[in-house]
Amino acid sequence: MAPRANWKGFLRLSLVTCPVALYPATSESEKISFNQLNRKTGHRIKYAKVDADTGEEVASEDIVKGYKVDDDTFVEVTREELENVALESTRTIEIDEFVDRSEIDPRYLIRPYYLCPDGKVGHDAFAVIRETIREMNKVAIGRVVLTNREHIIALEAMDKGLIGTLLRYPYEVRSADEYFDEIQDVKVTKDMLDLARHIVNQKSGHFEPGKFEDQYETALIDLINKKRAGKPIAAKARPRGENVVDLMDALRKSIGREKTAEGSKPARKPRKAASGQKEMLMPIAGKKPAKEAAAKKPAAKPQRKSA
Repeated sequence: MAPRANWKGFLRLSLVTCPVALYPATSESEKISFNQLNRKTGHRIKYAKVDADTGEEVASEDIVKGYKVDDDTFVEVTREELENVALESTRTIEIDEFVDRSEIDPRYLIRPYYLCPDGKVGHDAFAVIRETIREMNKVAIGRVVLTNREHIIALEAMDKGLIGTLLRYPYEVRSADEYFDEIQDVKVTKDMLDLARHIVNQKSGHFEPGKFEDQYETALIDLINKKRAGKPIAAKARPRGENVVDLMDALRKSIGREKTAEGSKPARKPRKAASGQKEMLMPIAGKKPAKEAAAKKPAAKPQRKSA
């Protein structure tokens, strides 16, 4: 089942308009996540919104937004006042200009979304906008309001739809000067560059996301399975970085190591992506698989055995 749209409205190029929906192109839901528990009872921690001075819990309807002016002064802003800040991009993505993809600094990229026609009407207008972007080999720049804030969005043709990437504003991007100024000016010799290029050529390949494995996620799954099965958890030694004394010698040894690894390592097949977090966790012997058990009864609260 496709996820719910994050935004619905209209895409407009001059006088050409069509209804569209914006969907998240990425997901974090399959990653292992943890709850916070009370060590003594094993129960989940619940957060309450309380008055900072009185300590009393505050009802949702009594909570308003406020901008901090100084330590003791806030300017309160109501929901109605925020809604009155009229922005056309609340309901319409207006394409303002077209730029070359190479001109967009990667520091400005935030996250991708899929943009599709919304409903049965407007597919013709959507196709015209999409194919214009594709044929011109350009990126369309527009504006969209998500979570009450206006964002710049870059639209590119992708298969039958559009992929829209949210962009940061200039004030959100830090200058590299404050980080790079103290890097020493080092003259790299031709011999060093030749050796480094040789290493790059040995390690060159094609970008295939399917062959990447989240090793930390795999280690988390292994940890949880061992704890569920009551197996001991052994601490692993942390790798230590080596101090490079002779850079040329290190480069030569790197080339030899890459050749050895290339000859002994079999071709790695792409790892099949897991369909869900629950399926990745192995069921404990004598218990029903997580999916089957979840379908029959709600999850019980965590309990600890009495000492």
